Amino acid sequence: MANNRVTEPDFGLGDIPASPPVHYAEQALLGALLLDPYGIKNLGTLDAGHFANVRHRALFAAMAALTPPTPSLHAKEPVWINAVHAHALPHARGLAQSYLHTLAAACPEPAHAPAYARMVRADHARRTVRTHADLLVQAATDTARPDPVAVALAQADALTSALDHLATAFPSHPGSLPRTTPPPPPARDSGPDAVSEEQLLVSTAVAYPAELGSMRWLRPEDFAVPLHGALYRCLSSLTARGDPVDGVTVLWEAQQHGLITPAFTAQDALDLLSAGAGVPEHWGEKILRRSLLHHAHAAGMHTQTLTQDRANSVHQLVTGSRRALADLTAVRARWQHATGQTATERPRPRPTPASRAGPPNTRSPRTPAVSTRSSR
Repeated sequence: MANNRVTEPDFGLGDIPASPPVHYAEQALLGALLLDPYGIKNLGTLDAGHFANVRHRALFAAMAALTPPTPSLHAKEPVWINAVHAHALPHARGLAQSYLHTLAAACPEPAHAPAYARMVRADHARRTVRTHADLLVQAATDTARPDPVAVALAQADALTSALDHLATAFPSHPGSLPRTTPPPPPARDSGPDAVSEEQLLVSTAVAYPAELGSMRWLRPEDFAVPLHGALYRCLSSLTARGDPVDGVTVLWEAQQHGLITPAFTAQDALDLLSAGAGVPEHWGEKILRRSLLHHAHAAGMHTQTLTQDRANSVHQLVTGSRRALADLTAVRARWQHATGQTATERPRPRPTPASRAGPPNTRSPRTPAVSTRSSR
C-alpha cells in the first residue's frame, strides 16, 4: 500500500521572525555598559525585569550587582567582561562569552546609553499593559469562576493602576491619541440562558411596571438581543409618561417603534409579554452582569490591539487604554448602584523606588532637612 503521508516543509532561517527594535536597543544598552561600566549610574530607574530577552536580563542583573573595575584596569584587562559573564552564566545557560563581545560591537555610541534605557523602559511598559489586558480578557470570558464580575473588575483595577503609574513615569506629548483602528466588539452572549433571562425581564416588568422606576441602572443597550432591549425601551417610555402598562399597551407602543414585523408578529409579542416569573430586579441584575462582562471583554481586546501597534508611544498607549476602559467604568457604576455596592477609591500610584541603576534617595520625603547652622 502506497504511503500517502504529506511531508511538512523543513523549518528554515527565513521562517525565524525578525527581531523587534527593542532587541537592538537592549543590545546597544548592554554593549554600552560593557564598554563603560560606570555609565549604569546615569540610566535612571531600570532593573533586569525591564528587559524582554532572558539573556539580557541576566547580564544586566550581573552588571547591577557587581562592582566595576577601576578605569585604568578596565582599559588594560577584560576583567569586567569576564566577571559579568561568570555572574550571568548560572542564570542564562548556554550564554557564550563571545555574545558579550557581540553586544559591545552592537553599541553605536556608549554615551547614548540613557536613550537606549528609555527605549527599554518604553517597551517594557507596552508589554506590561499587554499582560494586564490579557488577564482582563481572560477574566471577562471565564464565566466558570464563582464570581466572574469581581475577578474582572479586579483585573480592570489592576490595569487602571498600571496606566496611572505609567502616566506619571512617562511624559506627555502632542498627538497623544493613538491612530490604531479599534477591533470590532466581541459577540454578545446570546445563548439560551441570556435569551430566557431577557424575555423573563420584559414579561415580568409588564406584570410589575412600578418596579421599573427603581431600575434606572438598566438600559436597553445592556440586552444581548436588540429586540428585547427595544421592548424594554417601550416599557420605560410608558412608565415615564405615566401611561397604563399591560400586554396590549406595550404591543401598541412596540408598533409605534416599528418592532412588529412578519418575523415578530403581534401574537408573538403578546405571548412573550405574558410569560412572566419572579421579579424584574432579579432578571435585571443578571442582564447587567452579562453586559458588564461584555464591556470588560471589549475593553481588554481594545487595549490588546493598542499594545500590538508598536507605533504607539507609551503616552498614546495610556490615553487609548483609558478611553477603552471608559465604557466599562460607566457600566460598573450602574452595577454598583444596582447591587448596593459602594465605589472604592483606588490607591494613587507611588513613585518607583530607585534601583542600583540610579542613585538612591537617602532622605525620607517626610523628614525635614537638618540645618547645619548651630542653634543660638
